[in-house]
Amino acid sequence: MNSPAARPLRTVVATSFGILLVWALAGRMAPLKAQSSQNTPAPSSPAGTPPAQNPAADEPEMNTHDIPVPLESRVNLVPVRVIVRDVNGHAVATLRREDFQVFEDGKLQEISNFTLVKLPAAGQPVSGPPSAESGAAAGEGGHPAAFLPPSRFVALLFDDPGLTQQDLMQARNAASRYLDSSVAPTDRVAVFTVSGLTQMDFTDDRAKLHEMLRQLRVNTQGGTTAASIEDCPAMEYYEADAIANQHDLQALAVATEDALTCAPPPPDPTATATTRALQVEQARNRAETVAIHKIEVGDAQTVSIFRRITEVMRRMSVLPGQRNIVLISPGFIYPNRESDFSDIVDRAIRDNIFISTLDARGLYNPDLNGDISDEPVAVNASGAGYRITYRVTGQIRQTEVLRYLAADTGGYAFHGNNDLEEGLREVAGAPEAYYYLAFVPHNLNFDGRYHSIKVTLVPKERFSVQARRGYYSPKHGETPAEAARRDIDDALFSREEQHGLPVALQTQFYKIDATDAKLAILAHVDLAHVHFDKANGRNQNDLTVVTAIFDRDGNYVTGTQKIVEMKLRDETLQKLSRSGIIVRTSFDVKPGDYVVRLVVRDSKASALSAENGSVEIPY
Repeated sequence: MNSPAARPLRTVVATSFGILLVWALAGRMAPLKAQSSQNTPAPSSPAGTPPAQNPAADEPEMNTHDIPVPLESRVNLVPVRVIVRDVNGHAVATLRREDFQVFEDGKLQEISNFTLVKLPAAGQPVSGPPSAESGAAAGEGGHPAAFLPPSRFVALLFDDPGLTQQDLMQARNAASRYLDSSVAPTDRVAVFTVSGLTQMDFTDDRAKLHEMLRQLRVNTQGGTTAASIEDCPAMEYYEADAIANQHDLQALAVATEDALTCAPPPPDPTATATTRALQVEQARNRAETVAIHKIEVGDAQTVSIFRRITEVMRRMSVLPGQRNIVLISPGFIYPNRESDFSDIVDRAIRDNIFISTLDARGLYNPDLNGDISDEPVAVNASGAGYRITYRVTGQIRQTEVLRYLAADTGGYAFHGNNDLEEGLREVAGAPEAYYYLAFVPHNLNFDGRYHSIKVTLVPKERFSVQARRGYYSPKHGETPAEAARRDIDDALFSREEQHGLPVALQTQFYKIDATDAKLAILAHVDLAHVHFDKANGRNQNDLTVVTAIFDRDGNYVTGTQKIVEMKLRDETLQKLSRSGIIVRTSFDVKPGDYVVRLVVRDSKASALSAENGSVEIPY
């Protein structure tokens, strides 16, 4: 299946939490041995035509070189991941393109891309050929790979600045039990935090993961705190947003009365109406100052969460397989950050990453009076009803954000339940199947405006539909080069096999000495079932061949990209249609377990194959 992605082929860098991963394929292109000199007859000019008058006849029939833009692709697509469930909650995988309707701002859109993606069950390895071969020379002997390559990556992202210590400890204990009860041999788990101070990259070493979980603490470092200010009047982020951004006069009046109560003016029996009006104005100014401060603190916390999610997605975008982020948080709100939220949803869909959320508060009642551990601040009793409304509404909005983030990206949201271990089992998985839809908006303007999305079904069955609710239009269009790079990159970093082209993958290796080995990846392409265009008397097509090697934890090791340019005469094509062609790529590696990913695609993106392999090179 071809699922969307947005990862550059040239360089991927993730440095924000101690990981540096650089993939510079453009600088590592190994030249393909010219096959035209061995497999094709020498060029000849048509009878009666001097070579100088027919330069096309002198062109080589087959050539290989590096290419910065491997494919053509449609641009400015809006991706939508759709999960359809029956009345029992099971994913439905029997629908077709014509069963869906997509509306943008109430207007029906044409579905440009449609793909059904079926995912393996948790713990089930993605199928791949047992392709390792060993011996004194490449091709001698053979045995199947002895390890199961990773097929699922789960990032546990703890909102350590937002959680209370009690909630964090409960979530930490649930995660520890989850590791012991629900993690399969083909799973790789990572522990990340919003603060960035406690983390463990993807691994199957449970002992290390348990140790990292034990180190988790509530942490407000990492740029989420603003300059201190006396907390008078007491105010929540939601109320501050109502005052500073929504210009809610009722909220400002309540906060002003609270300011007069917590910081009362000195008694003055001679105070006039003008003096009292001045005192009220000073209290109002104080309330507005506190609101701005709360907005700064809350916005910094929201930015930290968004930045951290983006960093984790960037890290996971170079992993081969199913990718799940579990945000463990009490929730948050994001006033004036709606476009950032939409960008996260868009990237998650394109990078084929599911974001699920777990409300670490479990089953809780709305907190009407704030944290009892905080120093109490005097408030005006007459505004208690309004104050409670703001607090409860803010907490509801926090929970809604967790639900929206999961729903828009195809994940699960777990809340209102104290069984956090069971919650982790639910949210760390992915639906059995989903549909990838994309459309080119009618009359797209690059103005950054919000557009609503609604997905409906034509069938009358009682199915529920989960899909993103909208998107923000980009400020500039995606170039064909960017779209092409994203298209093939997505196929490379998936673990799903695709068979649009007749391609067979084989691996061979031999050990040079105790510490070094040579690994060869052979891609056999059956040209009898490849489409060629006829131009200037030649059968033309270009094949882009991308090979990547990952270690047992899914980390990128090395890779190459080649393009095989074919301009074949009829007799050459007839010959190669019987034998096919073999594209060989060699790598210098160390002994160990490796996952091989091969992607072959034709020049016009009409067909693509993606194959998996695994190899164990003994020490």
